[in-house]
Amino acid sequence: LAMGVSWLIHFLKINQATDFPINFSSPVTNGIDDFVDYLVINYSWMFDWVSDQIKILVGKIRDFLIWVPWPVTILAITFIGWKVATRNVGIGSCIALLLLASFNLWESAMITIAIMSIAVLLSVSIGIPVGILAASNNRFESILKPILDGMQTMPSFVYLIPGIMFFGLGNVAAILATVLYAIPPCIRLTNLGIRQVDIAVVEAGTAFGSNTMQLLTKVQIPMAIPTIMAGINQTVMMALAMVTIAAMVGAGGLGADVLLAMGQLEQGDAVISGLGIVALAIVIDRISQGYINNRNQTTSIE
Repeated sequence: LAMGVSWLIHFLKINQATDFPINFSSPVTNGIDDFVDYLVINYSWMFDWVSDQIKILVGKIRDFLIWVPWPVTILAITFIGWKVATRNVGIGSCIALLLLASFNLWESAMITIAIMSIAVLLSVSIGIPVGILAASNNRFESILKPILDGMQTMPSFVYLIPGIMFFGLGNVAAILATVLYAIPPCIRLTNLGIRQVDIAVVEAGTAFGSNTMQLLTKVQIPMAIPTIMAGINQTVMMALAMVTIAAMVGAGGLGADVLLAMGQLEQGDAVISGLGIVALAIVIDRISQGYINNRNQTTSIE
């Protein structure tokens, strides 16, 4: 039996039998390379312009956040947390930010907030209109769903590729990767929030003579605000989750501190910087969740 198996393996030449008879790898990869080269050669002016504008915007936000004295920033965020959410959220935010400052992470945290602010702003600016369009068009939603599924299951490192290809290393590539990684929840929950608006309310608005745009801006979006805010909250959290990975393409901030400490085998610094990212995430999450809860309570009372 053993001799028979050995003869069969030799006869089939198993090394060749495992190869698929058709190989699409070369034409596909060559096509992608040619397409990227075409875009870079013919539209480099556009990528350079976008890169310059984002760099200027990030630089101004970063410089402003660093210029503002840290006690003023902490008091402002404490006040916002107290008023938007609860007193405990305000006090907790104050303690978290004081810890950031006491561990000499304030400047890195401000750089992280500047990068994340631009990424979240772009994500929301694109995500909410796309979600509204998906809510108003079933065919578009059916096309969009598998794309969003693929985006949410794709490894986060993959999002670094388009940023590097078109913008090189630096904050702009990191922002593009963060936008691609963080935008799906904003689109999904905007679509869901508008579709969940009570049909009776929409029919009442139509009966009173509202057109499509008036229904959208005065009925559907206001009633969907809690769900939309939940999507924005998830977008912010995913943007923060991308901070350390984005540091691999040259982004600054707390992610760069974590990456540098890990590269130098300084475990203590890596842990402290990582906890700084966690502190920022908790502050933002609690304030936004407090706003969502208050909004839900107001809507239910009305």
